[in-house]
Amino acid sequence: MQYFPLFHRFQDKPILVVGGGDIAVRKINLLQRSGCKIKVVAPEISDGIASKPQCDCHYRRFEREDVQGMALVVSATDKTEVNQLVADSARAAGVLVNVVDTPDLCDVIFPSIVDRDPLIIGITSSGQAPVLARSIRAKLESTIPASYGHLAQLASRFRNAVKQRFDRLDDRRYFWEKILNGTVAEHVYSGRMEQAEKLLEAELQRAEVSHTGEVYLVGAGPGDPDLLTFKALRLMQQADVVLYDRLVSDAILDLVRRDAERLYVGKQRSEHAVPQADINQTLLELAQQGKRVLRLKGGDPFIFGRGGEEIDLLAEHGVPFQVVPGITAASGCACYTGIPLTHRDYAQSVRFVTGHLKDGSLDLPWTELASKQQTVVFYMGLMGLPKICTKLIQHGRAPDTPIALVQKGTTPDQRLWVATLATMPDLIQQDPPRAPTLIIVGEVVSLHERLQWAGTATHPVIDT
Repeated sequence: MQYFPLFHRFQDKPILVVGGGDIAVRKINLLQRSGCKIKVVAPEISDGIASKPQCDCHYRRFEREDVQGMALVVSATDKTEVNQLVADSARAAGVLVNVVDTPDLCDVIFPSIVDRDPLIIGITSSGQAPVLARSIRAKLESTIPASYGHLAQLASRFRNAVKQRFDRLDDRRYFWEKILNGTVAEHVYSGRMEQAEKLLEAELQRAEVSHTGEVYLVGAGPGDPDLLTFKALRLMQQADVVLYDRLVSDAILDLVRRDAERLYVGKQRSEHAVPQADINQTLLELAQQGKRVLRLKGGDPFIFGRGGEEIDLLAEHGVPFQVVPGITAASGCACYTGIPLTHRDYAQSVRFVTGHLKDGSLDLPWTELASKQQTVVFYMGLMGLPKICTKLIQHGRAPDTPIALVQKGTTPDQRLWVATLATMPDLIQQDPPRAPTLIIVGEVVSLHERLQWAGTATHPVIDT
């Protein structure tokens, strides 16, 4: 993060603008909305600036002493040597400086602003792509109603009353989330402010403090954050605490509410950060404390994700929960490598199989798995890959049956190995894949070169 976002209060504070032309006019028009006192210094100052009552104009060249006592200095000239002098002088005096269109000289930069006062949204590209920032602003302007400002003002009037009604911060947040996403907000959007205020008062009077929380069992998908569902994103923003797995990518974890408590409970073969029974108990205890708990799992929680085990204890104790499906690894990894799991010419069925059972064995229905005209996907089977290939061949699957390994599928680090049941064990000895890796067996694998579309799979390892 090159620039840390902050919102400054400049009401009645002095701000120096160096420059009197069109560049300065744009900055002054923006700054004056903050209620600041603007001092303008330039040999020539346009009438558009001189006519503004908020501007104290000085028709002369900039001097180093001009920066003293300023809350902010803005250099808005087209002269490189002047901009450099202004930046150096401000920094020497410990004053924040912005040099228009010169990010290297800036301590602060001006964002593109969506103004729904008191709701203010700032967008910046860190000075690297201002047109992109303005494009995003335009999209937000079209999707955020002007009445959002009225909703924020209504909430402000009831803020103290809500604090008195609810002692716990979490209870206050739950109440406001209900209000701001419900009928009260709809009244405001429709201009019915009186009805909105009366309904908010009524909701506050009958609101009850909740002593029981809720658990959200959410599938995070195979890694690409764009594959999350809308419901998953909404619940990720509501949770007080999140328990997440090793397979949940950093990009997805960044979408969880910033101030939510985070507990890592990742598991991998023969190494569990937290035993499964302890995870189940933690979910129960946190919910019983009144917290909204997000259990964030890679893939889909009900496909080899132990989701059923985790909510079973909650159901036993009457704790409310929701389950949000995610795109399972088989679907995501196959899609991002151009491998259709079913195809009328190659496979009329697909089977999902775990590569190791609860007792660590690999005792699977090999005769069924070796049947032709089907695709078999092995989860967590990397350690047993040589045995998987051998068993399938022994039970009738042709040695030249295509097989693919997809490592970190759907992410920028995705890798693909393609070979046959007979040759794959030797291929991975030369270039071993690492977990998480999914195994896909079947004739559909042969389609990957023709159907591959995702840029992350452009360098597969192929046995020829």
